[in-house]
Amino acid sequence: MRVDISFLPALAAAFLLAFARVGTMVMLLPGVGEQTMPSRVRLGIALMLTAIILPAHQKAYTVDLNAIGPVLVLLFQEIVVGAVLGLTARLAISALQVTGSVVAQQLGLGFVTAVDPTQNQQGLLVGNFLTLIGVSLVFATDLHHLVIAAMNDSYTIFQPGELPLMGDAAQHVTRIVATAFRIGIQLSAPFLVFGLLFNLGLGILSRLIPQMQVFFIGLPLSIILGLLLLLVVIGTMMGTFVDYLNGVLSDLAPRF
Repeated sequence: MRVDISFLPALAAAFLLAFARVGTMVMLLPGVGEQTMPSRVRLGIALMLTAIILPAHQKAYTVDLNAIGPVLVLLFQEIVVGAVLGLTARLAISALQVTGSVVAQQLGLGFVTAVDPTQNQQGLLVGNFLTLIGVSLVFATDLHHLVIAAMNDSYTIFQPGELPLMGDAAQHVTRIVATAFRIGIQLSAPFLVFGLLFNLGLGILSRLIPQMQVFFIGLPLSIILGLLLLLVVIGTMMGTFVDYLNGVLSDLAPRF
């Protein structure tokens, strides 16, 4: 009994190309693609998602194994598509870093830094805290399902062999960055108002009582009052952020 295995080279090439798209996106996703996540875990997730998605889109890959040039071009195009999708989610969640920066400055915690596990670099402690909550909410609210759906729907938007137009890709990234900055400022609006009123009050107090060391009283007081304000509004802030992120991911997976 002979077993026909002539299909294996084409299947392996299609799997490699699909893995280039899915793997690049996974490596850039917040929560999954962090440096603190073991590389074997990230690789396993990418391989598993590739094995799930490939059967539905295997016919989209027409590979001529006799010519290495077109295969390398197609591989590069798949990496670019995966990078655009992954960067979209990564840039969207950066809105919380903007919020954390503004909040920290208003609370007098701008000098308190720690390693941000989502960026693998030094970041403000408040921003790291909000980012970790945001990543946790992504999984708690099943928004990662939209990410998987976006991977699947990307084959409808970007067929294998079709490179995203650089102008459209640049416009898309610019829009995501601008929206993330706007949302970050909106989320920190209560603290901007708090900082304005608090500093105005300190200025009036220093005029009324020149002998008082306003700085030594104002700094701990601003931290205490700011943390109390954060405790009150953090639920609304994170709810607004989840709605914003849901809209961004829904645009990537409109049929979900």
